[in-house]
Amino acid sequence: MPELPEVETVRRGLAPAMEGVVIERADVNRPDLRWPFPERMAERLTGQRVERLRRRSKYILADLSGGETLLIHLGMSGRMTVSGDPLGQFVHHHPMPQKHDHVVFHMANGACITFNDPRRFGAMDLMPTATAEQHKLLTVLGPEPLGNDFNETYLIDAFRGRATPVKAALLDQRIVAGLGNIYVCEALYRARVSPRRKAGQISAGRVGALVPVIRTVLAEAIEAGGSSLRDFRQADGELGYFQHSFDVYGREGQPCRTEGCGAEIRRITQSGRSTFYCAQCQR
Repeated sequence: MPELPEVETVRRGLAPAMEGVVIERADVNRPDLRWPFPERMAERLTGQRVERLRRRSKYILADLSGGETLLIHLGMSGRMTVSGDPLGQFVHHHPMPQKHDHVVFHMANGACITFNDPRRFGAMDLMPTATAEQHKLLTVLGPEPLGNDFNETYLIDAFRGRATPVKAALLDQRIVAGLGNIYVCEALYRARVSPRRKAGQISAGRVGALVPVIRTVLAEAIEAGGSSLRDFRQADGELGYFQHSFDVYGREGQPCRTEGCGAEIRRITQSGRSTFYCAQCQR
């Protein structure tokens, strides 16, 4: 599933073709994805100007001129592509419709935004912009890891007394929004913290030190264009490249990249998910 850097990359790719532009027509080609689409979705989107395109956790939010916000979740295989953009930043021609093109936005500037999702684990919803943060998918989320509310004091308080492993705590969207398996593995490696350690038993200093490390890992991934894992593509169709910089994720049995270490990267299963780490460097 795309993580925060991938979703932010898609948002940035869509912004030039969508922000400030009217949706001339919306084609909704099926009644649902993971959940049913909202009633009259195509009609409610048609004629609306996209005032702002933003991200909350792993969701893309399009604030519309009519006072509603479109929520988009990419799911496991969903991708959004841009064609026909007059700014010349994307593919110029409109491709032939594909089997899994479930929603298509025809923009007034000549661009087409296509949401393709073979597995149909993605989602879209419409809600009033004024109360968007109270949406059932958003209200439970913790602070953004790149925002001011996510700081050393906050994380120390959030971890206090927790008996869950630190990796599980960081994956808890109620504690911090948008972190996923890949970048938590990478951040813990850089911070030299074992994913097995109980969150509440890590010293305050080491917990606080996780914050800038998490920010750096995410910022580097966004800068690199996100990871091109599985079905993810940037909005202009190009692959991301951050996977070439992974220190531990997917590197089971390979040598640790820390100079002088020499230990092999291990893989264990935590909460049904693979965790990659160096048992010698991470304590």
